[in-house]
Amino acid sequence: MDIVETELLLDNPWVPRRGITVAEYHRMGETGILHEDERVELIEGELVAMAPIGTEHSGAINWLTRTLVLAVGDRGIVSVQNPVRLSDRTEPQPDFTVLRPREDDYRKSPATPEDVLLLIEIADSSLRFDRAVKRPLYARHGIAEYWIVDVPGQAVEVCRAPTEHGYGSVVRVGRDRAVNIERLPDVSISVAALLG
Repeated sequence: MDIVETELLLDNPWVPRRGITVAEYHRMGETGILHEDERVELIEGELVAMAPIGTEHSGAINWLTRTLVLAVGDRGIVSVQNPVRLSDRTEPQPDFTVLRPREDDYRKSPATPEDVLLLIEIADSSLRFDRAVKRPLYARHGIAEYWIVDVPGQAVEVCRAPTEHGYGSVVRVGRDRAVNIERLPDVSISVAALLG
């Protein structure tokens, strides 16, 4: 579908659409319709292309993985670019989630909003999408805490108090400060460490 066709559909929201479910999404991967290296995620029944991972983003992922694992220790499982099942029609792949410890390490069933202590997106080229699409999506599904690491802006947006209409608290924290994980209050991470 090219850009013109996409704009026609966006300009006409009354046109019926047939979304897909998480089960159908997984089946598309099993049958080879979607390949392992395709960067897509399922948002509200639609496949959404994910931005390519550049060196700045991958370096930030590596740095933040080490930082989070050391900070959280055994109090949580740091999950990197793995899916979180928000509903039967939505399964995004955030950059990071800090999950409640579970004996099976989430091998038997996927993480759900109740399991998520913290969810993080690294925004180097995806800031608009992370704010306009992901933030209300995560709030609506009850993700307790969502951080947007704004690499170009050198700050972290800390989103808490989810409601059906968005997060009740969104605070921008600068490089010279630290943030605590609300559900792990003794875990404090400097914004400078989050930014690398």
